Amino acid sequence: MEVGLRVLAVDDEAPALDDLVHLLRADPRIGEIHTARDGAAALRRLDRALADGRPIAAVFLDIRMPGLDGTVLGRVLAQFARPPQIVYVTAYEEHAVDAFEIKATDYILKPVRPERLSLAITRVTEAAEEAGWADAAAEPAPSEPEPMPVELGGVTRFVTPAEVLYVEAQGDYARLHTSGGSHLVRIPLNALSERWSGAGFVRVHRSHLVALSAIKELRLDSGRCTILVGEVELPVSRRHVRELRDLLVRRARRAH
Repeated sequence: MEVGLRVLAVDDEAPALDDLVHLLRADPRIGEIHTARDGAAALRRLDRALADGRPIAAVFLDIRMPGLDGTVLGRVLAQFARPPQIVYVTAYEEHAVDAFEIKATDYILKPVRPERLSLAITRVTEAAEEAGWADAAAEPAPSEPEPMPVELGGVTRFVTPAEVLYVEAQGDYARLHTSGGSHLVRIPLNALSERWSGAGFVRVHRSHLVALSAIKELRLDSGRCTILVGEVELPVSRRHVRELRDLLVRRARRAH
């Protein structure tokens, strides 16, 4: 059975962290993904994983953060008895020398391109194998998550991810849209996005999660991006456009 490396993504900016996690999750070589918003939280997460006997093999780390910044944290990590691989993910080129001195595995400039991150993961995987990190791998998520129970007139029905075209956030609830109607379930969109990450769904907007296979068209007009899902046109956030387009291109190539 294939496994993936356990990694930690660290960035004080929530949108950047979300984007990085999404790109990491799309790579089959990555298993568990932990997150932290600052250096101190990252150290706590690493210590907790080590105490649980599930050490983290690689840290994808921003540099400019409040408190314990990425270069200081990198030097701390380098002193570990068994240091994780470090990949810096930053908008600033001038820290490359510091990264070299810390012996970081890679140094990526923002905005992160999927193909550049893929190269970094290749380097991390090779270095982790050389360092004997095979035991830091985690079982992959099931390819088909469990169905979602919904109430219909006093009857509980189970909706599978394969039936869902897209999901719409409604406060602490999520509305599942299928070809036969919609169902309101009590789960936040962020939580459902995590649960269905291995079922072919992609986040296109803070309010929408979409089945990649259900997208009929990608439309770009005057800087505005939308997708056609069934007969419904949905907006795509600017920060999700490039990744979504790359995913659709790869899917089209596989189809041919």
